[in-house]
Amino acid sequence: MLLCVEATPVEVATWEDALDALDAVSPLIDDVRPGLAFLEMRGMPGRPPQWIEHARKILGAACLRVRFGVGVNRIAARGAAFTKDGTIFPAGRERALLAPLPLSVLEIDEDVIERLRLLGIERLGDLARLPHGPFVRRFGARAARWHALARGQDTRPFVPRAHVAVIEAALLGEGRAEDEAQVFFALRMLLARIASDLERSGRRAGALELAIELEDAQTHRFDIVLAAPTAQERAMFDVVRAKLEGVTFPAAIVGLRVRAAGLEEGGETLALLAGDDFDPQAVAVTIARLESVLGTPVQRARTKEAHALEDRFSYERFELPKRTVLRDGAQTQAEAVVPQLRLLTVAEISVRLRAGEPAVVGDPPRAVLECAGPWRIDTGWPDHDVVRDEYDVLLEDGELYRIYRQGTHWYVRGAYD
Repeated sequence: MLLCVEATPVEVATWEDALDALDAVSPLIDDVRPGLAFLEMRGMPGRPPQWIEHARKILGAACLRVRFGVGVNRIAARGAAFTKDGTIFPAGRERALLAPLPLSVLEIDEDVIERLRLLGIERLGDLARLPHGPFVRRFGARAARWHALARGQDTRPFVPRAHVAVIEAALLGEGRAEDEAQVFFALRMLLARIASDLERSGRRAGALELAIELEDAQTHRFDIVLAAPTAQERAMFDVVRAKLEGVTFPAAIVGLRVRAAGLEEGGETLALLAGDDFDPQAVAVTIARLESVLGTPVQRARTKEAHALEDRFSYERFELPKRTVLRDGAQTQAEAVVPQLRLLTVAEISVRLRAGEPAVVGDPPRAVLECAGPWRIDTGWPDHDVVRDEYDVLLEDGELYRIYRQGTHWYVRGAYD
């Protein structure tokens, strides 16, 4: 979850002081521009209302007009703050809650906004309903990002604010150990702060961005890729020190700026099943891990005879099959792998037809490669009559869905695993 902090108007110096104070709310702050920042709140104690109240108290003495909002990504958090100070957008409802907001939330050029208004597009909801392909072809590649943002999809990376240290003039690479030690001490101090921030938020850095400011106003930048994402100060310091080995500068160093980049979730990556080893014990461990993550027991679906689709499946707890001992050279015949239909919550979808069959499905639209059906379902029950036509559609992204038409509306009923 991200906490959006938006202040208007604000001076750069005042804004920097405000960001320093917000370190007490979250160690990871994405400073987009003066007056707009996002705080990474995953791993932070409390709930969204408590985060907002904490940030409000911290900035109370700064005499800023500040609005706060919370959402799962940057556009959701910004939209929440734009809607009303203290608004929280729950996960899964971003598109609906963003729909009534004006196009200015996207921070696009005024001339583009005016062009869109001439086409009758004034709100994010209007933009989200446009067909993706024709819109992008007319307004260029950047329109793809606007279209995704209007639908609540924001894949822009979170870029933490850099840590800065001002040090006394010290030459690096001149052979005087005391001068080098002075610079490396400042570097280690900054990396210790970054490591602490990463640990608090449960993240790891895959790269570092180092900027060395010289007395003659030059700035030397280094992009340092780490061998593996880490939150360990010593590991980061060793890589940075090796990167600077033998580097000399034409003037004295007066400042350092270090930023963590390539953030990933913390923890260790473990394979559920290693190689081709399908030992029952390994499968049992895998199921235990899945149940721990999902919070529900892993289930097996079995089919049964029924007229309506939703009545054809029963679910029971998955149990490992018992090993069978082969006798007298007998062999077991492997069961054919059949796609398993997983029922989904019924949701209305958009479908375009060609020759009476589904040709384009969903939002964003995806072409149908193969279509099977229709199968007519007609229960004929007086109190609960169900009449619909069902289809299986294979989409261009490889997904296989069961959809159906009831009246003039189309719905998705399940997906094949």
